[in-house]
Amino acid sequence: MAVSGRRLPLPAALVRRVVEAVLQGERRRALISVTFLGRDAMRRLNGRHKGHDRPTDVLSFALADPTGGTLGDVYVCAWVAEREARSRGIPLRQELIRLVVHGTLHALGRDHPEGEGRTASPMWRRQERYVSALA
Repeated sequence: MAVSGRRLPLPAALVRRVVEAVLQGERRRALISVTFLGRDAMRRLNGRHKGHDRPTDVLSFALADPTGGTLGDVYVCAWVAEREARSRGIPLRQELIRLVVHGTLHALGRDHPEGEGRTASPMWRRQERYVSALA
């Protein structure tokens, strides 16, 4: 498990604990890296891989590991997370934990619909249980 970025908005030990809790809860083995990006780097990554020329809060990529596990890369943008936390009136720490959980679940193959059904989806409910326990 690797945690990187020029500036870590959460302690690396907390990020590791969050990812490990999700892996344990999902009964999965995986190598997950979490990278914190600035606004411009996330905008470029989102443009390159999703075709959207704007920063987003979290992007996740998964690869099958030849040994049977999962390799996942999670990218979190604290700049977007800060704005989202402020607009929802929640602590930034909670929103960043939510994004690490969200990205890890995506790396493990979980998904949710876009639009209105997103927050009622099984993945979102699962995510919020983890956030409640970890934040």
